[in-house]
Amino acid sequence: MSRRQHRFYRPAPANDAFTDLLFNALLGFAFMFFIAFILISKPDQTGKTDNKAEFLITITWPDQHPDDIDLLIEDPRGEILWFENKDTGTMHLDRDDRGIFHDQIVIDGKKITNPINQESASLRAWIAGEYVVNILHYRANYNVPVPVRVKIEKLNPKVKLIYYGVHDLNQIGQEITATRFTLDSAGEVSDISQLQKKLLGQIQTKRAG
Repeated sequence: MSRRQHRFYRPAPANDAFTDLLFNALLGFAFMFFIAFILISKPDQTGKTDNKAEFLITITWPDQHPDDIDLLIEDPRGEILWFENKDTGTMHLDRDDRGIFHDQIVIDGKKITNPINQESASLRAWIAGEYVVNILHYRANYNVPVPVRVKIEKLNPKVKLIYYGVHDLNQIGQEITATRFTLDSAGEVSDISQLQKKLLGQIQTKRAG
């Protein structure tokens, strides 16, 4: 080694080498943490389900009323949606309301009541043909008529009211057809009527067979 090289040469202290090694290790850990972070799904994106629906059918009766009213819907295939068959593939019973007596729970010794009486069903896809929408007075606690409001809405591409009506149910076991509507291949309503058709009897006949 020349004198000129010897004059400017200084051996690296041992602690400097250790610092470089530590820095590189920390840099590596930081890089791996960054990669892992970007691969983790955001918390608000987990647990989501696709609740897409094309039609919504809702029935309501007076708040805090004890009677049990049921919704029954028949699709063009003859499949019937009701409280014992809550999913037909294209139709789903979103809420089965059994009246105010069944909308009460006790929390910390206090009775909590949901006063709203409402059942709803959604059509997640449509089939061309006729749908029959019935209401059934499953359980009665009073001897006075129960006014039941029936509403059918088309949801896409924007909300459109298809049917709205109020029907009185007078006694236990009474079943009436609130409305019948026909959908074409594009999901548009082509016909609405109130021609009566019993659906509970069809269910019982199928079971007996």
